Formats: sequence, C-alpha cells, structure tokens
Amino acid sequence: MRVMAIGAVLMAGGAWASEDIADKYPASELYNKPVEVIPHVFSAIGATAPPTYENSGHNNNLSFIVTNEGVVVINGGASARLASALHDEIKAITDQPVKLVINENGQGHAMLGNSYWADLGVDILAHADAIAEVEENGDFILQGMERYNRDKAEGTRVVNANLSFDDTYVVEMGGVTMEVLHLGPAHDPGDLQVWIPDWGIVIAGDIAFHERMPPIFEHTCTSCWLETFDGPFAALGATYVIPGHGHPTNMAQVTRYTSDYIKDLRAKIGAHIDEGGDLAGAFYVDQSNWAHLDTFEELATKNAGRVFEEMEWE
Repeated sequence: MRVMAIGAVLMAGGAWASEDIADKYPASELYNKPVEVIPHVFSAIGATAPPTYENSGHNNNLSFIVTNEGVVVINGGASARLASALHDEIKAITDQPVKLVINENGQGHAMLGNSYWADLGVDILAHADAIAEVEENGDFILQGMERYNRDKAEGTRVVNANLSFDDTYVVEMGGVTMEVLHLGPAHDPGDLQVWIPDWGIVIAGDIAFHERMPPIFEHTCTSCWLETFDGPFAALGATYVIPGHGHPTNMAQVTRYTSDYIKDLRAKIGAHIDEGGDLAGAFYVDQSNWAHLDTFEELATKNAGRVFEEMEWE
C-alpha cells in the first residue's frame, strides 16, 4: 500500500492540478491512484478539467473510508467501469467489503457508477434532492457520459440510491462515526458532506473548491451557497478537507477559492448593476484575480452571467 503523508498532499499545488496533465495512472481507468490522506481515509483525485474520454470521466474525487467492519465509498463514479477500477484499488488495500456507497450529489460522476455497486448488493445513499435529480434527468446525464466516454460507457445504466435522507444520516462502522450531512443549499441539488468529527476531516463534496473555478449553474443560489458555507460548513471546524475536485487541503484554502470568490463576483456584478449595466456587459466584469484556476476559461463568463441573472432580482 502506497501512503502519501498529509503534508505532501496538502502542499501539492497547481502544478499537479492542471487540465494539461495527461492521465497519471495509465494502468487504470482512474486518473490518479488513491492516496491515503489521513490514516484510513483514501481519495483517488480526479482531473481538474471537464470530463473527457482520456480521463474516463474521472474529474472528481472518489474517496473511501476503511474500517475493520467494512468500507464506505464516497461517489459511485462516472461509469460502471470506473467504479470497478476504484474497487480494484480498494481490494488491494483491504479485505474488508464495501458496505455503503454515498453519492455527493446527483451529477453523473457521483452516481453513474451506482449500477456497478448495486449489482454487488451494496446499499447506496443520497440526499432526497439528489435522488429527485436522478429520477428527472438520469437518462439525459447517462447520454452525456456515453457521448464522451464511448466504449468506456459499456455496462453503465442509471441506478438511483436506495437509501435517502434529508438533514443528517449517521453511519457507525468499525468504531468510526461518520455524519452524512446536508448543511443547506450550495452548488447543486442534494450536495452533501461526510464529516468524521473524531478525525477532524470533512469530505466536502461540491460545496468547496480551491484548484478549479467553482461552477455556478442556472439553478445555483449563490447567496444561499454563501450562507451554507460561511455558516454550518465553516462551523464544523475541519482540520482536513477533501473537496469535490482537487487535492485535499484545509479550510483556509477552500474559503479563499469558494466563499471569497463568490463574494468577489457578487460584488463586481452588484456594482455593474448599480451602474446600469446589462447582461452583455456582465460577462466582462474583472475576474482576473481568479484566472489561474483550472476551468477558468470554461466557467468565468458563464458564472458572471448567471450571477447577474440572480442578482438582478435581489
């Protein structure tokens, strides 16, 4: 078992988190081999780039917690084949069976691999809003994955979570208490966090970003995201943070690149609106302070437009 010290993981900078770096684990469909972030908590860190055939849709973090009574996996993966590749890595680390899979939200890279796990009889947990998202848009999400992943999509079908919760779901396994939390609205319906209080680590999902630009969707309420992030999420007081995308880090980093970014963009858009600016002009507000983030080119103008449309009615 290869172990990476937490200091090395936390200090891994943007040089590792580049859209231009090719697959770093060619022996597997995983983009990266899992690393041990702290004892018993592992994460296979995905590309900080859009999903492609080359990265097999592994552009989010696939994490797992090993206990002496079983393994809990966070994120089903973008396909059945990707889920199988993650399972191969788990089996190389422990003989304990996977007993629970948790979907961080209803996006494809969180849930399309559910079919692999369900076929093994593993329970799958998601927030009620994520389950509703999959019920409504699962087939559309699958078709999108099939377009970029082509033959790598083979064997994948839409399977929803069989376990649901609204606010808190506590998992006790092997003496480890894991609190699965929905702290409030964030970037996507059903965003959840897995908090292990005794170890000071939160597997934050898409409430927290730091190496790639946070995507703001048409349905995203940025003021709500800020309330959730600066309120109950910050109040956890986590020492270690595994974000939805990018290397494990700490609260200072995800605060800077999530909460501070959203506040800065809202301030720029607010000033633009106060000056009588329109939607076309909103696309060009100054976001140069964040231009070093991965996916900046894909997301910056879209984010600005969506925040304008949101704030115009506030």
